[in-house]
Amino acid sequence: MHPLKILVVDDDIINRKLMGAILNKYNNTSKISEATDGQEAISFLREHNDTDLVLLDIIMPVMDGIDVLQIMHADPNLQHIPVIVLTTDETKKSEALNSGANDFIAKPVREQELINKIERLMTL
Repeated sequence: MHPLKILVVDDDIINRKLMGAILNKYNNTSKISEATDGQEAISFLREHNDTDLVLLDIIMPVMDGIDVLQIMHADPNLQHIPVIVLTTDETKKSEALNSGANDFIAKPVREQELINKIERLMTL
């Protein structure tokens, strides 16, 4: 598996920094980028379609994670990028998976769970 370029999308700076800290300890990450809302995430992905993975919050201002998933799923240039949804709202799990998410993690994120899901997803 090649070193991963990961986009972390979350409106909370603390959550973005936490994901960055976890991913920086993970030996297989080459670049970690951040977006503060869904609109910023879509713009980033359209400019950087070599992104390997998106870690996506659901509840955000401007554009939420479900909208991001639907746009990614409809765009042939983005639909190949795997997405792991991170949220405190367990009720959004089925909606996120039905909208194209590849996996789901409830916050607070546990480091080993995140790494295990990334490794499983990236070796499929």
